[in-house]
Amino acid sequence: MTHQNDYTFAEDIAEKGLEAIPELMRILINNAMQVERTKYLQAEQYERTEERKGHANGFKPKTVKTRIGEITFAVPQVREGGFYPSALEKGLRSERALTITLAEMYVQGVSTRKVKAITEQLCGVEISAEQVSRATAQLDSVLQEWRERPLGEVTYLYVDARYEKVREAGQVRDAAVLVATGITPEGERQVLGVSVSLSEHEAHWKAFLKGLKDRGLNGVKLITSDDHEGLGAARRAVFGSIPWQRCQFHLQQNAGAYLPKQAMRLEVAVDIRSMFNAPDRKTAEELLQATIQKYAVSAPRLSAWLEENLAEGFSVFDFPLEHRRSIRTTNSLERINKEIRRRTRVVGVFPNEASCLRLVSALLMEISEEWQIGKRYCAGKSIDC
Repeated sequence: MTHQNDYTFAEDIAEKGLEAIPELMRILINNAMQVERTKYLQAEQYERTEERKGHANGFKPKTVKTRIGEITFAVPQVREGGFYPSALEKGLRSERALTITLAEMYVQGVSTRKVKAITEQLCGVEISAEQVSRATAQLDSVLQEWRERPLGEVTYLYVDARYEKVREAGQVRDAAVLVATGITPEGERQVLGVSVSLSEHEAHWKAFLKGLKDRGLNGVKLITSDDHEGLGAARRAVFGSIPWQRCQFHLQQNAGAYLPKQAMRLEVAVDIRSMFNAPDRKTAEELLQATIQKYAVSAPRLSAWLEENLAEGFSVFDFPLEHRRSIRTTNSLERINKEIRRRTRVVGVFPNEASCLRLVSALLMEISEEWQIGKRYCAGKSIDC
């Protein structure tokens, strides 16, 4: 990839929004200011030298408005006064170029030499490659801590998968991005976890679900998902006794593959929706049997598929009517996946699994924080059903 293409890529990231970048800028400029104070004092922290010019005296917060939002920096102080880091002002004046470079480093994992060079040019402070790597590691640590945080009681669990292009050993492969969300007994939505892997489907799903459980996830009364490869066996192994609701939206879409002619699509869709919109399971099952018979001759493959699969979308009937609309599909996760797709398409092919996990984690962490201040997802009857 040429330098010009790199620049365009990073501009796209900066313009379309990578919410982790403000934090990375904060960490990197904070490090630059600390380096500058060390050079001013001519001594490391707690170091006693004849050349020492003063003493470090903690930090003072300073919140600055930037193009990418408000950032609170920790400005180093000197007990004797007379010191103010130029790295902050220089870095903010060159914020756009610095943001672009940080986006490149953060998402693509480019050489720290490039970040080191531009930080020196823009902030006026010589930053070592080790310090740049340390800044990235600090941000990765924030994301990892969020991914591994303890979980609690969740009544409804949603899981879904999408795929991103990742380079592995010189080849471009599809990495599965697994995402889990949930609704608490209080009706609050939460992003519970994310995982990126090129591993075999069932093994990846099993490790992901077990990770949720190991982090304290409990109280689950229903799991809603599509029929992803490997998920069924993994779900039964980790959450064996918990009912499964197959996404009704995807079930209806899947039926299209068994039609003998496309002219039947609307009629079949109406028949399937009548089952899903039935007032109770008994009525839905009666409608299913009637539909199986209806298409036994005109569309035998469809009839057989309906008999084998459609009842997997009926688990929702065992839950309160007020909740059914929210728990019968994975549409809430589909909206998340749409946002992930919007952000990742400017990358094209990720250089490795870690860079993909980094970007998706930053986005999901932002969504999770937005949900915490939002309204209840399941209103009406108590969700503790």
